[in-house]
Amino acid sequence: MNHDGRASIIRTALLGVLLCGGLIAADLLTKLAASKLGSREVVLIPGVLSLSYIENHGAAFGIMQGRQWLLIVISAVIIAAAVVFCIRRIRDTRYRYLRVLTVFLVAGALGNMIDRIMLGYVRDFIYFKLIDFPVFNVADIYVTVSAVLILIWIILHGDPEPGSSSDGE
Repeated sequence: MNHDGRASIIRTALLGVLLCGGLIAADLLTKLAASKLGSREVVLIPGVLSLSYIENHGAAFGIMQGRQWLLIVISAVIIAAAVVFCIRRIRDTRYRYLRVLTVFLVAGALGNMIDRIMLGYVRDFIYFKLIDFPVFNVADIYVTVSAVLILIWIILHGDPEPGSSSDGE
């Protein structure tokens, strides 16, 4: 591999790490701000959207309550698989968008994992009153939206033919 190829790989990896770090910071800062709400509710759109802080000791929709270590292990496995995918496909430009979505998925998983490890629960605060949707946070948005878009990408593109990798970004 030539110098330009290595520089491109390093640049791509660094951008991924910086994006992931920025997304995690945004998630943790919103959680910190939300934790200052205490038990009061802040109505953003009456009858539709509000901020309502809760401490979630489970996973999505309140499942697996009190099983923080299992959730941490599951998150770690997902994060490891996502990182391995990104490393293996870093030179293949056809996976560029999928790598970006994977960064969002990893950032969301890490944001909630940090809460679980540091606090023993995840801080949730966004509440869609209109449909009485479970309270969630920014990391949950990263995970949910990226997972759905990754599935759509896989359905539309599948796995490209082996050996037809294109270099560079």
